[in-house]
Amino acid sequence: MHYGLDEAYKRFKKAVTAHNMICDEQAIMVGYSGGKDSALLLYLLKKFLPISKYKYRLAAGHISLGFKGDDIEPLQSYCDSLDIPFFYEKTQISEIVFSARQEDNPCSLCAKMRRGALNNLAKHNGFNKLALAHHQDDVLETLLLKTFFEGNIGSFNPVTYLDRTELTVIRPFIYLPESMISNVVKKENIPVVASNCPADKIGKRQEMKAIIEQIAQMSPNAKDRATFALDRLFGANWDGIAARANKEEK
Repeated sequence: MHYGLDEAYKRFKKAVTAHNMICDEQAIMVGYSGGKDSALLLYLLKKFLPISKYKYRLAAGHISLGFKGDDIEPLQSYCDSLDIPFFYEKTQISEIVFSARQEDNPCSLCAKMRRGALNNLAKHNGFNKLALAHHQDDVLETLLLKTFFEGNIGSFNPVTYLDRTELTVIRPFIYLPESMISNVVKKENIPVVASNCPADKIGKRQEMKAIIEQIAQMSPNAKDRATFALDRLFGANWDGIAARANKEEK
């Protein structure tokens, strides 16, 4: 497998076009954490803009969780280098999750609160579309978690419309393996800010990640085949809900 920028861009464009992620001129805000995934997503959406027939407005949105040492200056500088507006909101999510609630599984609550804050940031600033940098490994980790812990086959959708907020969420990295993103970010010298969350890289997702890597060693094309299977089985509805509903109606 090729791991350069051209291959990453090709896979990004495939997701965008196959799932009609950019089919209008709605303004797009990228959920920008400062990590490698969202940094590359900003880079590729900026690169795609000149060739897209839809001239969307593009910006980055960052939610600070309130950890000590949070520094937005590197994030602001990267957005400035791309000529992309940067929106920022400071929260006390870390204090709520780790101190007030003392959650045994902090990631779930943190993710929910962070998504809510990001949704509000986007709507408040006139953005009706959110681009999130969930990659192919995230897709497959979710597939395993749903299958073995919930008894449902599916993953998150490439495109999701949120009724309550009237936001559309797109995930243009569903065909990009994490290793490809890491390689491209390194080769292109894209700046990355390390996470300072104490719960980073722990939990069931990390266990699923290890399983997926074991499978990939046995079958190098396993990740691509699994995501293509989701396409074949569910089309645009990777969560499987629409497919199950249709089956029940029959």
